[in-house]
Amino acid sequence: MITLQVNGDDRTCEPNLTMTKLLEFLGLNPRLVAVEYNGEILHRQLWEKTIAKKGDRLEIVTIVGGG
Repeated sequence: MITLQVNGDDRTCEPNLTMTKLLEFLGLNPRLVAVEYNGEILHRQLWEKTIAKKGDRLEIVTIVGGG
């Protein structure tokens, strides 16, 4: 297991998860969130190529519709 920081809290997960799989592991719908990865916005097209590593810092926000 590895530890990373998600929205300021330490979380553990299996190693070698892609960003998409990590979001699913966290119970989030990847289609409805935006991700900041180690201080940079992580574009959605990179999620399948980005592997979560020990010590990574993520800020995840849920997209909310309304009007």
